[in-house]
Amino acid sequence: MSYSVSAPVKSAYDALVARGALTPDPAQVEAVEALDRVLADLLAARPRGLRALFEKPQPVRGLYLYGDVGRGKTMLMDLFFAAVPFAEKRRLHFHEFMDDVHSGVSAFRKSARGRNEDADPIEAVVRPMLKSGLRVLCLDEFHVHDITNAMLLDRLFGKLFAGGVTLVATSNVTPDGLYKDGLNRQLFLPFIALLKERTLVAALPSQQDYRRLKFSGQQVYAFGSGPEVDAVMDRLWLRITGGVPGAPGSVESIGRQIPVPLMAMGAARFGFADLCEKPLGTRDFVRIAHQFDSLVLDNVPQMDRTRSDAAKRFILLIDSLYDRGVKLAASFAVPLEHLGADDKTAFEFQRTLSRLTEMQSEEYLGKGLRDAVPLEEPASS
Repeated sequence: MSYSVSAPVKSAYDALVARGALTPDPAQVEAVEALDRVLADLLAARPRGLRALFEKPQPVRGLYLYGDVGRGKTMLMDLFFAAVPFAEKRRLHFHEFMDDVHSGVSAFRKSARGRNEDADPIEAVVRPMLKSGLRVLCLDEFHVHDITNAMLLDRLFGKLFAGGVTLVATSNVTPDGLYKDGLNRQLFLPFIALLKERTLVAALPSQQDYRRLKFSGQQVYAFGSGPEVDAVMDRLWLRITGGVPGAPGSVESIGRQIPVPLMAMGAARFGFADLCEKPLGTRDFVRIAHQFDSLVLDNVPQMDRTRSDAAKRFILLIDSLYDRGVKLAASFAVPLEHLGADDKTAFEFQRTLSRLTEMQSEEYLGKGLRDAVPLEEPASS
């Protein structure tokens, strides 16, 4: 098999190894080859020429990749998603996807059509996805806790698969471990069977926690300003990304795009002004915390009453990162105890300072990401 042409995921992986950004890992290589097989099947099943106007793509079996935290699942998904050469693809955190589904269900139920007794809200949510031509759905951290999600997944994915959508998912647990010990779990078992039928289930049994290696022994905060501090942050960024400089990107939130100045290898780099001096809120910060496992934040200023709005956003940002377990590297103009806040945010800011102190500890840096929670209460369906 010639990986240079017919295996673009393997080619991208090999390029990272050659650059020194990754250490060769046999378990990762097996997962890469499985991803390339999915991509090859997708391309083979895609109608070409005039046939594309009249024929639907043939269904393609996807991949469900599971393994412990920090083994590189999200990085491999990044490589796969970038290698898919057509636009009819979507990449989301699983809980973001389900949040969108519940929002769609809620909106449909409030509509005139949704008040009909025979109305099917799942059909109403799936139809626009299929109409857009969606072919590949990539979902990170597939994990089912909520009974509402558990009860609708079989119908939801049954319709997506019937419409020709291929699922590529990452998870910390096997399909049989989803919704384990959940209420009425026997009603969830048909979805597990469907998932096994429509995806190849593959383990990523790597022995190395790469996420922990990024931060081992590192001082993740720098204080002051000027070229020396900038150089410290540049070195931290390259360590976190394995030497990959990164490129601009974006995070989708509530139908709009939040610009990301630099992103690479599951990490993002922002300036304080990019996040805290823009009209962003909790939902936006949760989206960012879902998408990245590490965040570098440059030029956090001393905050007083002239920066009250920015201080409030900074509090929300740190809360979102902390709750998710995202690793933070940051440069501050002054020591943490002098960051300050006005009277309106003084109490909340003390909690933020406590969390910032914890977030630089070896214990925090050594832990994996925490399970995500839905962004809003799910609507019944």
